[in-house]
Amino acid sequence: MKKLPRAAIKSLIYVIALLPLLQLVLGVRSDSLGPHPGEAIMEQLGLAALWLLIATLACSPLRRLTGSAEPLRFRRLLGLFCFFYACLHLLAFSILIVGFDWQQLLQEFSERGYIVAGLAAILCMLPLALTSTRGWQRRLGARWKTLHQLVYLAAIFVLVHLWWQVRSDYGEALLYTVLLGGLLLSRAATRLIHR
Repeated sequence: MKKLPRAAIKSLIYVIALLPLLQLVLGVRSDSLGPHPGEAIMEQLGLAALWLLIATLACSPLRRLTGSAEPLRFRRLLGLFCFFYACLHLLAFSILIVGFDWQQLLQEFSERGYIVAGLAAILCMLPLALTSTRGWQRRLGARWKTLHQLVYLAAIFVLVHLWWQVRSDYGEALLYTVLLGGLLLSRAATRLIHR
């Protein structure tokens, strides 16, 4: 069976990763986002970021399972899309929920811990996005790998962000905890084995 060309896989990732954004644009145009469109937009952007984070973290275990380095070739692209959606999620909250009212924004940060956890996750991702190029990888050398361990801290902050908001329906949060927790444990086990 022939492997898909790398360019085709990359194109497929672009299409799949941009689908949530297209869905939201169509939802806004058709006025089908429900009674609270701002909240719907913010939540869908957050979910897109979450699934892309899961896909990004799954690349290393996939390499170990398949024995192929191919999954690692797409990790950077998935990670950048994750950061893109995380930033849009924050932007949607800032504009559509609090109306870019800085005083209210600061009040929300001081009163709602889950927002602080979400921001912490984005701040962990920021240096990873900025240093994701091969040029930065060469400049930072061994420190580049150490810096990019921040993605695991970001995943922990994302889980805190999720659970802090749960009121009654724990099913969805539990699903993401199992997925992200499994990937984090896989990473921890790999580090212990290779010590």
